[in-house]
Amino acid sequence: MGGEKISGIIEVLYQDEFYIAFNKPAGLLVIPSPHKEKKTLISIVNAQFPSGEIQGRLHPCHRLDRDTSGVILFARGKKNQQMMMAEFFNQRVQKVYIAFVQGKLKKPIGEIKSAIKDFEERRFAWTSLPKMSLTRYKVLTVKKEFSVVAVYPLTGRTNQIRIHFSDIGHPLLGERKYAFGRDYALKFRRTALHAQDLKWVHPIHKKQIQVHSPLPEDMNQFLQKN
Repeated sequence: MGGEKISGIIEVLYQDEFYIAFNKPAGLLVIPSPHKEKKTLISIVNAQFPSGEIQGRLHPCHRLDRDTSGVILFARGKKNQQMMMAEFFNQRVQKVYIAFVQGKLKKPIGEIKSAIKDFEERRFAWTSLPKMSLTRYKVLTVKKEFSVVAVYPLTGRTNQIRIHFSDIGHPLLGERKYAFGRDYALKFRRTALHAQDLKWVHPIHKKQIQVHSPLPEDMNQFLQKN
């Protein structure tokens, strides 16, 4: 598992007095799991930006899987976090991911819609009823055994992109939870998913912000070799 080498410093892609966008490396949890890991993204960035230097402790406004690399937004203080989380909840934040998926999709542009059980953070339990989820995609490149796809999740369910592409028979390279790796000859050491772009209207000063993260080294190298 993992991708980029994780150092003690996380690259900053954007920052102001209210929010900081980091370039998350693959292989790093955002927050501790029930196993209470000590080295997580939240612990690293708060050591990198001690609360005495900024307006409050850093809190994540959304989540990325351990394996997923790319743009992730943190807020300075709980109040700013709550405002930004409301933007995500109300689907006012545009997200673009790059995924490597097995095989060739039938349609170059399409959408996947299905119900997915979502994680309810306030209760730390799975909700009893699935929630309708929508993912749009556009094929960027078709290789011999896989496709490079731009993914636009319209909803933000837990593991939504991974579940949706597995459901249509084109799981992400490196997928081990929602597909059997042994069923596919092409391997990747992590789930091949990168959060490339995040675009939103700043809840404080109302300016439009767009943050971009280039494709990470492990995905770039794989693309060149295959």
